[in-house]
Amino acid sequence: MDSRIRNLARTMAVYCLDAKPKEVFALNGSSAAAPLMEALNEELLKRGAWPLIRMTPDGASEAVFFHGQDHHFDEVSPAEKAILKTLAGTAVIYSSRNTRALSNVDPALQGRIAKATRPLKDQLLKKKWTLTLFPTEAYAQDAEMSLRDFEDFVYGATFSDEDDPVKSWGELSKKQAKLISKLEGAKEVRIVGPDTDLTLSVAGRTFINSAGTHNMPSGEVFTGPVEHSAEGEIRYDFPVVNQGREIDGIRLVFRKGKVVEATATKNEDFLLKMLDMDPGARRLGELGIGTNFRIQRFIKNILFDEKIGGTIHLALGASYEETGGKNKSGLHWDMIKDLRKGGELIVDGKCIQKNGKFLKSWFA
Repeated sequence: MDSRIRNLARTMAVYCLDAKPKEVFALNGSSAAAPLMEALNEELLKRGAWPLIRMTPDGASEAVFFHGQDHHFDEVSPAEKAILKTLAGTAVIYSSRNTRALSNVDPALQGRIAKATRPLKDQLLKKKWTLTLFPTEAYAQDAEMSLRDFEDFVYGATFSDEDDPVKSWGELSKKQAKLISKLEGAKEVRIVGPDTDLTLSVAGRTFINSAGTHNMPSGEVFTGPVEHSAEGEIRYDFPVVNQGREIDGIRLVFRKGKVVEATATKNEDFLLKMLDMDPGARRLGELGIGTNFRIQRFIKNILFDEKIGGTIHLALGASYEETGGKNKSGLHWDMIKDLRKGGELIVDGKCIQKNGKFLKSWFA
């Protein structure tokens, strides 16, 4: 087995999940992720934990949308509720063999499932959890890379190509803590770039240090903007891939925190349907600042793309309670603004990042 897979599994078991004896952890992934699931299973067993392997076959997710009845879209399975009570945490491994499998599914059905499962997801987030990606041909094709090059990219972004990945994540955590200490007490953030001038309030909100303890890879600090504060417009530089669809050329206009205009050059109808999912879908739930400078290319996968060093991302929909955010929605949709070419990040009137590079006093 590739030593990088074992390194990633060890990082997840020790650093992300902090597995303890007799704790139960669900391992969720498809059969494509078998090597990583096997390695993670071994690491959890070594620590005395109970692994619960939940390996789903290809096509299982699609079947729900083609054969499901109303209760499959509007309720949560009693079995899922029962399992949740036993879990100390979960590990989710994305491992799709077809990233466009849901491209023809009715977005209204996707919205119903998102709304129904939100309470369950909220409970899972209060437990230990981590998620990562196992390299497949499908992800490599999306990234316009060979599988070998994509594997190198993934294991580099997760520090799994290093002798001691946990040490590297600890070092990044310290840098991000320094950035957060300087952001403490900030009131206003302004994002400036081509076709973009957006101002929002972060007064009274908490910035979170995301350094790989949950998302793997990570490398961001994030908060929940004040819900009624966003003013201005933003044009996103990269397409958004959501539920098998690619939405490109997104431009949003905000007034009093709400999206009042939304356009896209590709799949605009899907964008508008998602924004109309519920009242909270048109407001911002997250502002994130990417700090993983080992990720420098866009691969059409938000787990990596939102961490690109020199970018920011804004999520429409649900806030994270730990930030002080209050927005509620079945949607949480991250969209990325690249600041590496003509962009600025301004906090309380002071530029802290220009052209994707932090002032050294802020992040070093």
